[in-house]
Amino acid sequence: MQTTPLQANAVQPRPVLDRLPKYAAGKPPAPIEGLTSYKLSSNENPLPPIPAVLDAIREYAGIFRYPDPLSTALRGALSEHLDVPAEDIVTGAGSLGALTQILNTFAGQNEDGVQDEVVYAWRSFEAYPIVVGTAGARAVEVPVLDDGRHDLEAMAAAVNERTTVVVLCTPNNPTGPILRTDEVERFIAAVPRNVLVVIDEAYTEFVRDDDAVNGIEMYRKHPNVAVLRTFSKAHGLANLRVGYSITRPEITAHLRVIATPFAVSTLAERAAIASLENADAVAERVESLVQERRRVVSGLAELGWEIPETQGNFVWLKLGEAAADFAAYAATHALSVRAFAGEGVRVSIGEPEANSRFLEICRNYPTKPRLSK
Repeated sequence: MQTTPLQANAVQPRPVLDRLPKYAAGKPPAPIEGLTSYKLSSNENPLPPIPAVLDAIREYAGIFRYPDPLSTALRGALSEHLDVPAEDIVTGAGSLGALTQILNTFAGQNEDGVQDEVVYAWRSFEAYPIVVGTAGARAVEVPVLDDGRHDLEAMAAAVNERTTVVVLCTPNNPTGPILRTDEVERFIAAVPRNVLVVIDEAYTEFVRDDDAVNGIEMYRKHPNVAVLRTFSKAHGLANLRVGYSITRPEITAHLRVIATPFAVSTLAERAAIASLENADAVAERVESLVQERRRVVSGLAELGWEIPETQGNFVWLKLGEAAADFAAYAATHALSVRAFAGEGVRVSIGEPEANSRFLEICRNYPTKPRLSK
């Protein structure tokens, strides 16, 4: 069937859609004869959920019923697990869903046509500009430092009277570094109290740096802090879409008005609760991935590769214009990685064999990134 260009009187999308980047999910690897293919292009947990979670999924047959829109049982379990009031928790479809609810509540276009502004580091999570734009707000992107860290001084300077939300990603996806407690304290003190500071901690379970900021401690101390967390990474529930925000009751009261009803299914809720009830088993699996991360980081250093310090379940290769070429080279070895054109390549920590193959690829690839001092 032939299509014709949209006419002036045809149904049109919002103009902002033409200005938004397209989200590019990690692609699976192409099969190569004689090689097991591995997908390292998405920050997924390569291990399945723990057995207790799989049992909870198999045993639930109530998918013909609507879920509890407030995820009451999960919020109760999180309250006990994190020692925070259940009323301070709002669930969403992953941490991105929880962030979208925050932006739709506190950032957009005012009645006088002036856009609110949302400040975040860049490069960071590639969905940020999309959800900021669809909320109707203006994205203010502050370049990360050469070592992949947030430039918090520049971010604080970017805050003005139109700023309503700032997003801090720690560890930063895709570059890897964490934010430290002292620098976040200084940042919060430097921004107005009516600006909501969102601390995105999607990878918090992988952090092993004692100086890393703890978002929940910041939320306890500062009424304008919100924390994002998820079951997609450490808990291995990426497909079930379970995330949440934690913030003060005077903020959650507004979030519940905007929150998407039934965003978290009962199946997902039960799986998440089972994972929390077996936190030690989850922690063991996470530690095995942290040990693999250390092996990969050490291996890259031995090969002469310089990378930002990473505390996530991934590493960042600052390859610049060679990013796409490296991804293509990895693909010839049945390994998919996530290239950001002209910037670098993010490689998730996967199965031991996949990680070893990645290191071998790096051994043979001629271009090695260097971080300026």
